[in-house]
Amino acid sequence: MSNDILFSQEVIDEIKYYVYRLIDPRNGETFYVGKGKGNRLFYHIKGAKEIEELDDVSDKIQVIRDIISKGLEVIHVVHRHGMDEKEAFEVEAALIDAYPGATNIMNGAGSNDRGTMNVKEIIEKYSAEEANFEHRVLMITINKSITEREIYEASRYAWKLSKTKAKRAEYVVAVKQGLIVGVFKPIKWLEANTENFPGTAIDRPGRYGFVGEPAEEKIQLLYLRKRIPDKYRKKGSANPIKYSFK
Repeated sequence: MSNDILFSQEVIDEIKYYVYRLIDPRNGETFYVGKGKGNRLFYHIKGAKEIEELDDVSDKIQVIRDIISKGLEVIHVVHRHGMDEKEAFEVEAALIDAYPGATNIMNGAGSNDRGTMNVKEIIEKYSAEEANFEHRVLMITINKSITEREIYEASRYAWKLSKTKAKRAEYVVAVKQGLIVGVFKPIKWLEANTENFPGTAIDRPGRYGFVGEPAEEKIQLLYLRKRIPDKYRKKGSANPIKYSFK
């Protein structure tokens, strides 16, 4: 752990749940936002040192390893403390929205429905008609990745899901803040690596992406700009993948 620093039990009892940021000392940028209690914020460094090279290394772990390899240390910042778990979820979600460059794979709890939006997006979201899925639809929430790439690219790569189940989906819909912003017909699902998806930076073992095309116009009219039904929007769920079928 960084400098072998740990919170004492006395400190742990006082700070309760907290939200923290991990900062890259090379550029001062926040690369991870997390929540926890006890010594949770220090465990990322320990994990980066212990995970074998052949394991599925996350972006967060890779950044930590790069920092350590330069003889530097990750900067830990406790952003808020003294909270209960519910409050920590909310603060974490807001911070993940505030730092779109962070390596968090999932959005914080609540981000799927209540994350950063402009006024027009809020009006559209809560006045939109609810989608009625007449097909086998795979829903992918792209609240974070859409800020970096256009909708198709943000939707198709790279997800932890069942390839067998994903292949049963007739359509993939891209979801932002509970609203369908893209509708695609997947042609094939492939392992998420640089060979199958040229232009991507690293291989992502255990993850998949799809090659597809925009859905035909009648399907677009059926689903685009519609609101995801409430039954698929489980409160507190941070999983970006949902299915309209079993």
